[in-house]
Amino acid sequence: MINKKSLQRCLLIFSCAIGFVLPAIAQNSTFDFLLDDVGARAAALGGSFVSMQNDPNAIFYNPGAVGTLDQRSISVGYFKHLLDINSGYASFGTQVPGLGTIGAGVVYTNYGQFIQTGPEGENLGTFSAGEIAMGVDYSAELAEGLHYGIGAKFIYSSIAGYSSTGAALDFGIHYVALPNRIILGASLMNLGTQINPYVTTREQLPLDLKAGAALMPEHLPATIYIDFHRLNETQDNLIDHLRGYSIGVEFTTSPNLQLRGGYNNAERKDLQITDSADLAGFSLGFGITTGIYKFDYAFNSLGKIGALHRISLGLNI
Repeated sequence: MINKKSLQRCLLIFSCAIGFVLPAIAQNSTFDFLLDDVGARAAALGGSFVSMQNDPNAIFYNPGAVGTLDQRSISVGYFKHLLDINSGYASFGTQVPGLGTIGAGVVYTNYGQFIQTGPEGENLGTFSAGEIAMGVDYSAELAEGLHYGIGAKFIYSSIAGYSSTGAALDFGIHYVALPNRIILGASLMNLGTQINPYVTTREQLPLDLKAGAALMPEHLPATIYIDFHRLNETQDNLIDHLRGYSIGVEFTTSPNLQLRGGYNNAERKDLQITDSADLAGFSLGFGITTGIYKFDYAFNSLGKIGALHRISLGLNI
């Protein structure tokens, strides 16, 4: 059983990290690709992943959850965005006896080719733009059912011969409050700075304080994930803070098949361009497990703008 002293120590460390950074929050940020969902499973659940367990892609959401991996795991994926934008990722996690769990991940986005023009509109050829982030995580069990984690990452962005670099830290906790019933998670992601700005003005990184829970109702083969995102952003009242939520449901129809659905309220508000009802913010997907292999697919609606498709492949060894 987890003891009160261990829980208090973990919460104190996490609270200190939050308290250190909240007074310096700015509204404008760079490297916003760090806020994109990574992996088809997370995308199908509407981004509700902070309390996920036993998944190497937790490195992109909550480094504390990396410690719940029960075997060496690898995941890779591809994401076809709108226009010529493409993205992909790879993640890895393994237990190190006597030390804890180590995770590593990389995510990139390629924005395609653009036409470069001169002052008179003359064609000067083409240029490209892209971004990449590479990180490592360490997670360990502080007490039974309570994991903490910390991660570090390097970020690189380029466009038309110009570039910018950055570095950031991630913090997270993951707590099994009631085995097979309730799991809690919280993380502070992208706490860092630009090392080299594009020109002369430095911008804040897209800091994201999130918290959530995974609920497993009795006699129902499903897990309900509820997350609250960007809790660090300034809002007029508590209700506005809670409007940045996402909900995901994962049904285990058999040991080899999972069906998923999700809804992201903040994404819907950002994408809704008219008052008419549409499917912006909603997502669907499924996962197929065969032996040590796993295939995941996600469909995310952008409403009238279009839709996104993601695929992921996993391997447990």
